[in-house]
Amino acid sequence: MRAVLQRAKNASVTVNGEKVGKIAKGFVLLIGVTHSDTEKDAEYLAEKISGLRVFEDENGKMNLSLSDVEGEILSISQFTLYGDIRKGRRPNFMEAAKPDQANRLYEYFNTRLREKGFVVETGKFGEMMDVTFTNDGPVTLIIDSQSLNH
Repeated sequence: MRAVLQRAKNASVTVNGEKVGKIAKGFVLLIGVTHSDTEKDAEYLAEKISGLRVFEDENGKMNLSLSDVEGEILSISQFTLYGDIRKGRRPNFMEAAKPDQANRLYEYFNTRLREKGFVVETGKFGEMMDVTFTNDGPVTLIIDSQSLNH
C-alpha cells in the first residue's frame, strides 16, 4: 500500500456536487493499493501514520502527533498512486489492485485508524471526487509499505 500524507489546516471532499466528508486540522491521505497488499500492509500504514510526529510544538519543532493536536483524517482512495509512467505518455495502471481488493483493504485501513481513536472522513470509492484543502507547511510525505521491512 502506498500513502501520500499531506498535513492540512482543513479539507473536504465533494462527489457529484455533494460534500461527503470534511475535517478541520489533520491529514489528507491519498491511499493506493497494489495486487500483493494484505491486511498487514494496511495495519503497517495505519500504525505508522497514527504515530508520525509532524506537527510543531511550542518551539516550532515537529514533535507532536495527530493525537497530540486532536487532528482528524480525510482518507481518499487513489488508484493512480500505482500509475506507471516509464513508457509512453499515458499512465499504465496494471499495478493497481482490482476494485474489490482495493476497496476491502482501503476500508480495513480506515477501520484501523478509527480503532485508534481518530475521526476518519472519506470520499466515495471509485467515484470522481473533488478534494479541497489547505496544505499546512506544506508538509507532504510518501509512505510505502512495500519499500520497508516490517
